[in-house]
Amino acid sequence: MPSILVTGANRGLGLEFVRQYAADGWRVYACCRDPGAAAGLCDIAGKSGGRVSIHTLSLVDPASIRALAQGLDGQPIDVLVNNAGTYGLKGFADGGMQAQAFGSMEYDGWEHAFAINTMAPLRVIEALIGNVARSDQKKIFTVSSSMGSIAEPPGGHLAYGSTKAAVNFVMSTLAMELRDRGITVMSLHPGWVETDMGGSTAPLKPAQSIAGLRKVIANASLATTGQFIGWDGKRVPW
Repeated sequence: MPSILVTGANRGLGLEFVRQYAADGWRVYACCRDPGAAAGLCDIAGKSGGRVSIHTLSLVDPASIRALAQGLDGQPIDVLVNNAGTYGLKGFADGGMQAQAFGSMEYDGWEHAFAINTMAPLRVIEALIGNVARSDQKKIFTVSSSMGSIAEPPGGHLAYGSTKAAVNFVMSTLAMELRDRGITVMSLHPGWVETDMGGSTAPLKPAQSIAGLRKVIANASLATTGQFIGWDGKRVPW
């Protein structure tokens, strides 16, 4: 059966990734910081017949990433999804935008966002590249955001947007460097989704966003490697 690894799998988009891929019979490696507090994820895993396993992963701890790789040594991963992300130490729905505005930037929150949104995806990819390389599909994705678009900046969101623009650069570069190994690398835009980060006024539900992203993932190939694609299948301006 095909396999997928998802970071930030305990809630929001990550949990929906797990739910949908598990329902389709995939082998799912679900990663989160505190499995004991992930009731919804534990419920899915418990009903999966062993196809969904939960793995402790702290993205700000390189040792935790190394431990994950050691635990999965030799296991092929067809699709690697760097889904975990943060708006900052203060969430968007909790007024965090003011903490990212010119003149009132909270720099510790910016550093935290870079660690999670930009550096961690590269660390995870470096640690698990062997697993992806030995799989059949050989695909790597990072959930980014149109807020990281330099061509069409939304205004404000300086910390969050800059970390997403930076991870887009990372993914674009890896697409070139890993192409000769047959590995497809892409950035994904999930849309504005009703999650803890997106808030209750967002127009998209997680199920709708992930259903769209799954189509993008399924259609991804070396012909589309390096692209930035939205949940609706449209290319997002860099």
